[in-house]
Amino acid sequence: MKSKKLLIGIVSLILMLMLAACSNNNDDKSSDNSNMDHGNMKMDDKNSNKDDSNTDDSSMDMGDMDHSGTGEVPEGLKEANNPTYKVGTNAIVHSEHMEGMNGAKATIVGAYDTVVYAVTYTPTTGGEPVKNHKWVIQEEIKDAGTKTLEPGTKVTLNADHMEGMMGATGTIDSAEKTTVYMIDYTPTNGGEKVTNHQWVTESELSAK
Repeated sequence: MKSKKLLIGIVSLILMLMLAACSNNNDDKSSDNSNMDHGNMKMDDKNSNKDDSNTDDSSMDMGDMDHSGTGEVPEGLKEANNPTYKVGTNAIVHSEHMEGMNGAKATIVGAYDTVVYAVTYTPTTGGEPVKNHKWVIQEEIKDAGTKTLEPGTKVTLNADHMEGMMGATGTIDSAEKTTVYMIDYTPTNGGEKVTNHQWVTESELSAK
């Protein structure tokens, strides 16, 4: 009888120890899961901050794009004999080629008679095609000759206004014989002064 009670007691003790061990394992798993969740949250937070950072960098890149030029003009480009806006005079820009350009006060640096084109081209650096880029002039198109090119004509660009533009293949969207101007201007959004910007057309300028 005593041995039976002793046996039951031992079995009961073993069962209690097993239950206690299971309980501890569950607690450990819960703790691990909790830590894992916190770890994921931290990773998500970092990724979220990274996305915000990329967004800011993207905005900053747009705002900091430098469109100043060297002042050099393509070979064969002829100065305008009697431009509406003479070199050294001021004018107001009515163009949205870039942020802060529309409404900016400009100083005329050069005036030239040529054919000006809007073009769609694929950058040599890759990426999506740039549509209806304004402007490329006759003298910045490879083997263009002297005749005005018709819309739809396939061309190779010899202009370096933007990264990936030089040597890019494109298509003429529109053409106009006019006077084009090289200008200095200060963006209306408070950015740094842009010098020797190429190009704005006569219709994109007005007197002060």
